[in-house]
Amino acid sequence: MEDLLQPMLNGLLLGGLYAVIAIGMTTMFGIVKLVNLAHGDLMILGSYLSLVLVSWLGFNPFWTLLAVVPVMFFVGFFVQGFLLNRVLGKEMEPPLLVAFGLSIILQNLLLLIFTPDARSLMTDLSIKTIPLGGSVNLPVLYFVDFLIGCAVILVLHLFFKNTYIGRAIRAASDDEIGARLMGINTKNIYAYAMGIAMMTAAVAGVLVGMTFTFYPHTGPQYLIIAFGVMIIGGLGSMKGCLVGGIILAEAQLIGAQFAGPGYQLLIGYLVLLIVLGVRPQGIFGKV
Repeated sequence: MEDLLQPMLNGLLLGGLYAVIAIGMTTMFGIVKLVNLAHGDLMILGSYLSLVLVSWLGFNPFWTLLAVVPVMFFVGFFVQGFLLNRVLGKEMEPPLLVAFGLSIILQNLLLLIFTPDARSLMTDLSIKTIPLGGSVNLPVLYFVDFLIGCAVILVLHLFFKNTYIGRAIRAASDDEIGARLMGINTKNIYAYAMGIAMMTAAVAGVLVGMTFTFYPHTGPQYLIIAFGVMIIGGLGSMKGCLVGGIILAEAQLIGAQFAGPGYQLLIGYLVLLIVLGVRPQGIFGKV
């Protein structure tokens, strides 16, 4: 049992990072019913923007959030406002194709600029642990990832609940025609929503860069994680995003403890299939 405590703790903390990886994708699906296939690559773009600031200006990776988050807001606003909005309402395939094309472009652009070498955002927190007794240690960086993930979800929830733009986004999500009749420019609101989603992706990108190595083609790996979290927790559910992230991470790390690291992803997605079989709409999803 003691051998399980460390992977259980790591899985709980890693679940917070998985949640912040998926929250932007979950938000856009809940609002626009859009599956953004470029979500992982846009997140990794945030990692590389942070890397540039760390390499050129010597910033701490956490401080780079002050620049990367606003930049990614404008990237998201542009992508939705000038690309995806033009194909919304024309069946499901055109937005998927546009997002897939954007994913391919981003991967090759990052490959051209940064080469295929693996990179990471170096920080002292990577090697720090807090002893909890016995052989169990609290990884400080994982703990920070968890706290920031929870904070991002809480701030996003309060934003949608208490601000004018947040309420307008919810109105456009609930009834697009009704929102238009009330004077809301839904296309503009969708662009703001994507910008906000990309702000969360920027946070995820910086955290992923500090926690793991990344390279230009890492995006699809995190897109799959975001899909898994979103499906387990429930499509469009914020609290489901956190619960789904914890369940997926726990399944992967505890599964790796029993079956070995090579089976980590397999066991995680077997749990995903079980959740789909028992509750197809996800834990907090609506029927």
